[in-house]
Amino acid sequence: MHTLSIQKLMQTSNVGFGTSGARGLVSDMTDALCYAYTLAFLEAVVSQPGPIVLGHDLRPSSPRMAAACAAAMQDSGYTVIYAEALPTPALAYFAATLDAPCLVVTGSHIPFDRNGLKFYRADGEISKVDEALMRAAVVNVPTEIKPFILGAPDARARNAYVQRYLNFFGRKVLAGQRIAVYEHSSVARDVLREILQGLGAEVLSLGRTETFVPIDTEAVRPEDVAQAKLWADENPFDAILSTDGDGDRPLIGDETGAWLRGDMVGVLCAQYLAADVVVTPVSSNTAVELCDSFKKVIRTRIGSPYVIAGMEAASNQTGTVVVGYEANGGFLLGSDVVRDDRRLTALATRDAVLPMLALLCMARSQGTALSQLSQRLPARYTASDRLQNFTNALSSALLVRLTDDLTQAAQLLAPDAGQVVDVNTVDGLRLSFIKGDIVHLRPSGNAPELRCYAEASTALRAQQLCDSALKRLVDL
Repeated sequence: MHTLSIQKLMQTSNVGFGTSGARGLVSDMTDALCYAYTLAFLEAVVSQPGPIVLGHDLRPSSPRMAAACAAAMQDSGYTVIYAEALPTPALAYFAATLDAPCLVVTGSHIPFDRNGLKFYRADGEISKVDEALMRAAVVNVPTEIKPFILGAPDARARNAYVQRYLNFFGRKVLAGQRIAVYEHSSVARDVLREILQGLGAEVLSLGRTETFVPIDTEAVRPEDVAQAKLWADENPFDAILSTDGDGDRPLIGDETGAWLRGDMVGVLCAQYLAADVVVTPVSSNTAVELCDSFKKVIRTRIGSPYVIAGMEAASNQTGTVVVGYEANGGFLLGSDVVRDDRRLTALATRDAVLPMLALLCMARSQGTALSQLSQRLPARYTASDRLQNFTNALSSALLVRLTDDLTQAAQLLAPDAGQVVDVNTVDGLRLSFIKGDIVHLRPSGNAPELRCYAEASTALRAQQLCDSALKRLVDL
């Protein structure tokens, strides 16, 4: 038996908490480490043995890691409900119906040589306070971990997620629609097809692969942009849908194969649900305020725990519909929504399916193509990309330097944008310029990357801002 401090383990393994869960290189996420993190979650956050839901994504390393986590659960007196490979929101939703905690093995959108662990209490995703408790935990890990046989999956988790959307939206609501699904290696690919077909749509499956593809919905790869356009030319459809690896971030394309920005998807979904309060990170498009559709908009740091905390603070008034979304398109439902006597219960974790269905139904009810929905919003456009293999230490040093010298920062990020009129350091460095341009830099919480977000009055200008800022950063 080994006694391990999670804080020291984080330092020695380089596996630590990011914006959502703990992540690191697969080579560092050993069975002992997965066992230790699971024990820290059970002992510091859950504390009461009982049933616990376990699932994972389609990364090659995920089943092995899930088995190590399950061993810790079983050794601690918990009953493991293994749901196999399912979207993270499906696992979280099923756990909530059981009033049980949940653990998901997934690295979301990051490359396959990395992976991660996401933790859920019975009432939802763990908070930053819970993370602090886990960091401070000291656990006892066996010298030899007895293998846990995952066995046959419990089908109730998949069924509950499918019925959640069929019951709310109605089984024929998408009849006559032809929807393409870019399946790649998304764990949501099969369940998404089942939901769409259950709602009456014809589904066209595209791009399925057993090789893991790291789809990042905030920085869509050029090859995926080109491929979607080609598919639209070859296979007419009303929309093309996809997700990141664990199915909690949507990638929604219109009938032309153009991918919609996640933060615009968030605004449209919030409008469809008639939200009163919208909670979103500081990096999201300012169209959410400019559209004048909501009673209140709350800005947070980047990361679902911060959005969830903001939603919880805003959910005190009965009858108030509170929602949240991130720039990656992941949508969080902070309160129940009732429509035509159908109830969609709150799900305070990122979900990809809800915004997909909301936009499809919104376009149909308005008698318009999907491409025209965002044209009715204020003309604000965003672009984002990142510098990979850029350590957090380098990012932090750069941001300190630029924050201390705003003149240099303006020259580096947007030399032709005019005077800086606002400086926001809630999460990284976000500069707003007198000509309406915005450039925002921040270290990724999940990988050694420096992310850049840009916003402007045209799509071309936003992309130019992002590309030129990153190029100047590389040339430093």
